[in-house]
Amino acid sequence: MRVIVFFDLPTDTAKNRHDYTVFRKFLIKNGFLMLQQSVYVKLALNQTTVSAMIDSVKKNKPPAGLVQILTVTEKQFQKIELVSGEFSSDIINSDERLIIL
Repeated sequence: MRVIVFFDLPTDTAKNRHDYTVFRKFLIKNGFLMLQQSVYVKLALNQTTVSAMIDSVKKNKPPAGLVQILTVTEKQFQKIELVSGEFSSDIINSDERLIIL
């Protein structure tokens, strides 16, 4: 099973930024891997482990903001489709603007 944690935390004050950083570091320290910005995932062996992870996240969640937890089976997790756009580079790779001093 996989436990996926989604969070949307405020960062408008110094206290909120601190809470965000502490929560993010908590997830990383406990073995969660970042899938994308504010989405972390961890492998769980059984339902007992999932329950322990969920309780741990609930205890360490910041006071403000939204934290959501989704548990999916490994088969469901494998069905993730990766969709990405075409690569485009806005950087001109030439020495056209090179200035030699």
